[in-house]
Amino acid sequence: MKFTLSVIKADIGGYPGHSGMHPALMEIAKRELNKRKGGLLIDYCVLHCGDDLELIMTHKKGVDNKEIHKLSWDIFLKCTKEAKKLKLYGAGQDLLKDTFSGNVKGMGPGVAEMEFEERKSEPVMIFMADKTEPGAWNFALYKMFADPFSTAGLVIDPNMHGGFTFEVHDLFESKKVLLKCPDEIYDLLALIGQPSRYVIKHIFRNSDKEIAVSTSTQRLSLLAGRYVGKDDPVMAVRAQSGLPAVGEVLEPFSFPYIVAGWMRGSHHGPFMPVGFEQATPSRFDGPPRVICAGFQLANGMLEGPTDMFKDVSFDLAREKANEIADYLRRHGPFEPHRLSADEMEYTTLPDVLKKLKKRFRKI
Repeated sequence: MKFTLSVIKADIGGYPGHSGMHPALMEIAKRELNKRKGGLLIDYCVLHCGDDLELIMTHKKGVDNKEIHKLSWDIFLKCTKEAKKLKLYGAGQDLLKDTFSGNVKGMGPGVAEMEFEERKSEPVMIFMADKTEPGAWNFALYKMFADPFSTAGLVIDPNMHGGFTFEVHDLFESKKVLLKCPDEIYDLLALIGQPSRYVIKHIFRNSDKEIAVSTSTQRLSLLAGRYVGKDDPVMAVRAQSGLPAVGEVLEPFSFPYIVAGWMRGSHHGPFMPVGFEQATPSRFDGPPRVICAGFQLANGMLEGPTDMFKDVSFDLAREKANEIADYLRRHGPFEPHRLSADEMEYTTLPDVLKKLKKRFRKI
């Protein structure tokens, strides 16, 4: 029997500022999802990363299902109503449209979904980020599914030795391409090394086309035509039994690599892996955070979550991230801390520069 795992998120109000989630919004989401458990939903879990509300749901309706997406949309609307009542910052920030149109894609919320046959043992890692863009997953996914120095199973596990196919989306042209690795590994890197444009959406095992990964890929600035906040993506990764082991899935985050986002979505910063309780970015609204909720699926039920980055083995990564944050912050408004000019076009900077436009003269 096939089950569907849906992870749908939205920023519907920060508390305080952009740093966290008000408990009242979490309770609304839990109450509304609980009403549908045993009917539309098999199971659910509500979490937050920074000021983003994360709805994790299992069901049998398949991906892009109208009922599932409408349920999520209605929850975000109810939470937004409460957020406005509490005068939370950026209430309803990610809800770009007024009416529901079949699913939430293109409406602001982020979506990562996949449908699969539940295996004898089905570990699933749900990653949630704050203060960064969807391309933030590119580096980690390459390390998980294409780099044998990170994932030993690519060499020694016969069920993984055939490699994986990466579905990469061009967010500017709304196109996608499938790249089979290791054969096309250099072509893959040529694209995903530009994470602001090319983003890994899905990953499939070459031997049987089994899906292993789904991510959210929306860029709010492209949807809205203006800066309305960073995208704060989510990702679901299946593990073990011919896929990277749980430890191999987590390993890339032991290195706090640089991602775009941070303050006003305009700066580069280290991607800091933290436990649930530390997912409250405050220094310069950051640095960018990532949490991981580990689940075992059992007939669609979500056994968990386990707070995977709470482990002390990620303490050094957090320490290094703070060092990198110090170094970058010393650059102030200069690159490379501030994003490059082409990326700043999708922030609030163009509004500042307009007043100088008429003052320029030919040299």
